[in-house]
Amino acid sequence: MTKHLQDAIGQTPIVELTRLDLPERVRLFAKLEYLNPGGSIKDRIVRYIIDDAEQRGALRAGGTIVENTSGNTGAAIAMLAATRGYRAILTMPDKVSREKQDTLRALGAEIIVCPTAASPGSPDHYVDTARRLHAERPGSFMLNQYDNPLNAEAHFRTTGPEIWRVLKNQIAAFVAAGSTGGTISGTGRYLRSQKSEIRTVLVDPIGSIYHSYFHRGVVDPSMIGTYHVEGIGEDHLAECMDFSALTDVIQVEDGDAFATCRDLARKEGLLCGGSSGANVWGCLQVAKTLRAPATIVTVLPDSGVKYMSKIYNDDWLIANGFGEPTTPGLISRCPSVGSLQSKRV
Repeated sequence: MTKHLQDAIGQTPIVELTRLDLPERVRLFAKLEYLNPGGSIKDRIVRYIIDDAEQRGALRAGGTIVENTSGNTGAAIAMLAATRGYRAILTMPDKVSREKQDTLRALGAEIIVCPTAASPGSPDHYVDTARRLHAERPGSFMLNQYDNPLNAEAHFRTTGPEIWRVLKNQIAAFVAAGSTGGTISGTGRYLRSQKSEIRTVLVDPIGSIYHSYFHRGVVDPSMIGTYHVEGIGEDHLAECMDFSALTDVIQVEDGDAFATCRDLARKEGLLCGGSSGANVWGCLQVAKTLRAPATIVTVLPDSGVKYMSKIYNDDWLIANGFGEPTTPGLISRCPSVGSLQSKRV
């Protein structure tokens, strides 16, 4: 029996996706990380880092946690802060969905919204804002998720082993997007320690620097741009991202990620966020390169409930240049009351 909320973190189910367009004898499995109690894969790293901080005395009773987040890490922090009596101050870019912002406030966190377009190193950038707030509050604790090696270690010790116990030697590839790099680095490193032939493929949105850095070894400022998928890609190199754990990096467009989200909902019954769509889209690309039989595994980091005003909102998609949604089965608008005709039975 689970005694504490944090004990429900991890051991999420793995399901096979069977209705997507995969090559013959290539199987695709997804770990449902949105079933963690805080609603995302970030519960794992937040618990791991906070536990370590408490053990070292870096975080004391009644203390304040300051962190930059795209929403999911913030939700995990707010959740655990509420159960352990901490104050949470969270910074985030303004592209973060309203649902995520409202969730953090509901959990008692203070949030500071920063412009997405702010460049790294500027005082308005959400990472630099968090660092400044941390420095201004003696005794506060910052997870520093982008550069903290415990981020990847949490996945090396939990996510990777959980996947391996279920799928073992049949795994040919692990595919995942990343921002801090913790998931792909830690999980990929563990899986490759069990079977070195496993491919670990990072899915990177256009506008992020990871693709060009992996393939050309340089950070090209001209490649940095804005994109709509939340929680993946980056405009600076996160120290947590271990490029030696990767075998390839491929690029994804917003529209492909969002279209795949809708496919997951209508074909697999899985309502997921944009990073999940990017991950599964990446799996479908990698599947074309594998020699069958082969098995691919990925993670679905968070739920689509957090993006109903964006990914699953037709008006938002059209307004942001993604065209008319083609997903069948969408609810049509009801006619006015006056236009309805009653029928006798």
